[in-house]
Amino acid sequence: MNNNCYTLKWHLLFLLFFPFFTLYGQTKKDTLSFRVVSYNVENLFDCRHDTLKNDYEFLPDAMRHWNYTKYKKKLNAIARTITAVGGWTPPALVALCEVENDSVLRDLTRRSVLKKAGYRYVMTNSPDQRGIDVALLYQRDQFKLISHQGIPIPHRSGKKKFRPTRDILHVCGMLLNSDTLDIFVVHLPSRSGGAKESEPYRLFAAGQLKAAVDSIYYYRHHPQILIMGDFNDYPDNASVNKILSAEAPPQNGDSLQPQKLYHLLARKSAIRKHFGSYKYQGEWGLLDHIIVSGTLLQPDADFCTAEDKADVFHSSFLLTEDKKYGGVQPFRTYYGMKYQGGYSDHLPVWADFRLIY
Repeated sequence: MNNNCYTLKWHLLFLLFFPFFTLYGQTKKDTLSFRVVSYNVENLFDCRHDTLKNDYEFLPDAMRHWNYTKYKKKLNAIARTITAVGGWTPPALVALCEVENDSVLRDLTRRSVLKKAGYRYVMTNSPDQRGIDVALLYQRDQFKLISHQGIPIPHRSGKKKFRPTRDILHVCGMLLNSDTLDIFVVHLPSRSGGAKESEPYRLFAAGQLKAAVDSIYYYRHHPQILIMGDFNDYPDNASVNKILSAEAPPQNGDSLQPQKLYHLLARKSAIRKHFGSYKYQGEWGLLDHIIVSGTLLQPDADFCTAEDKADVFHSSFLLTEDKKYGGVQPFRTYYGMKYQGGYSDHLPVWADFRLIY
């Protein structure tokens, strides 16, 4: 009888203190909203001549009369946009297209209204004839840089010879939960000379990107891939939906493939009227893309996003009246050769990720 009472006593004590020991043994985790942005800033040039580049168009004595006052205004315009896309909180990552050099990025991050954000950056040093490159701004308290490299696009494929273009920027870093994130910043060859005529070069460049992505899939135990940038193609063009096989995420989560690429804005682009980041001859279209690996769409993962967490940022201050075709259009720096003092001919695109750490 005494033994039974003794056993019952310990059972009651165990039940009383079990919740305490369970909670004590657990580590409290925090959740962070991690916003990424992709933005073609349209010809962010300084006022100095680079002897190795064809940047004559953006010099004080050139036809555009590009000078320090206009340059400073452009820097603050881009900085204001980046801040606004973040909801007045700086985004964790910002992919930039059409930046000239290290000097421009240093001025943007340290001598504009973006200074307080504390961004660091990496960029390519490409053979592009106009001297434009791609870059990634990152918040050091949310993303620890491990490595970065430029992936060159060869000027020749078989018998075809192409003009030099931008490198693809590959950035590898660590998140707060110690996961590795591989980021590719892309600015594929332009449609100059005609969309059809220039398509082979974009397909070739997209093939170089696909090869780099495949190598990540091969070597990483748990690959997490984020692709951002201006493809100079739309979601239904071959560079995106055939070479990369990037399509809208499945609406049935069971068919999600971890090692497949998904386009966060493809479905919106297909079904929404007047949806896009760029307007050409009165028609809106999506040239700027955010593409992720299936591993980043798994809702139970510590770092994940979803299709409804991405969009185009179309605040009114980035738009102006489209007098020729009606409606509105991006408020750009120049309209033809006439200085407008605006922002860019592209609108930013963004996506929110949930990070548990």
